[in-house]
Amino acid sequence: MSNLRTALDGDRFVVTSELTPPKGTSLDPLLERARMLSRHVDAFNLTDSHAARMAMAPMAVAHHLVDLGLEPIMQITSRDRNRIAIQADLLGAWSLGVRNIAFMGGDPPKNGDHPDAKGVFDVVSADIIRAAAGMSGGKDMTGNALDGSPEFCIGAVVNPGARELDKEIDRMIEKRDAGATFFQTQAIYDPGAFERFANRVDSLGVHLLAGIIPVKSPRMAAYMNEHVPGIDVPEALIRKLADSTDRAATSSEMAAAVIADIRSMCKGVHVMAIGWEDKVPGILQASGVR
Repeated sequence: MSNLRTALDGDRFVVTSELTPPKGTSLDPLLERARMLSRHVDAFNLTDSHAARMAMAPMAVAHHLVDLGLEPIMQITSRDRNRIAIQADLLGAWSLGVRNIAFMGGDPPKNGDHPDAKGVFDVVSADIIRAAAGMSGGKDMTGNALDGSPEFCIGAVVNPGARELDKEIDRMIEKRDAGATFFQTQAIYDPGAFERFANRVDSLGVHLLAGIIPVKSPRMAAYMNEHVPGIDVPEALIRKLADSTDRAATSSEMAAAVIADIRSMCKGVHVMAIGWEDKVPGILQASGVR
């Protein structure tokens, strides 16, 4: 049984966070961060070669978290595997104790550290969500019987700041209909804009986990505004950070303020600290959700 599913279906304000598997075999720093956050976070996303940069397979890291009594959410992208390999990984993950999966397309290989790699993209996110949901009924994608069935808590991603928001919501509905029950969003910096999005999707009956990325510097904010689709860090926040004498503290305060403003609009938050995992407990405490 997925502990995350229990939390999502209960009254608790859910907090998930994100950990990036190492580019190598040294897992101690990641496991130390997971232990440190375990009293504050309900489950940990494990990225699948984030930004198309080769790293340890999230299935292996998820198994280590299970051994520690922690709750992993294993990310699976369609970038690197065809439908046979994805389904094989789902069965393998279940056998290792993984109960939560989050599906996404993944960044193009040309953007990563193996730019000559060929992307697979055999199926889109909705296809692999449908496959994972279908496995709980004892069938693979082509209707062949399984000898034992997994029953995952299935998640997906959505971008509230997408330029073509109607199409983004249509894709969200397709993923919901395929079997996704929770959605983690792109980073939120404008509570008003997020409220408008949340109101539009409120009737879908899914759990919404709002993305939170603390902005470490004005340079980081400018980069995200220019290069990351759907992110819009308001100029007022950038100026506040630029004028600060303690940017780490100011960044944490801004992240906590966003969480406090949107907590009534969503089921929880997905905090992507990107190296600032030690700041997460303070952010959650300041926001009032922990």
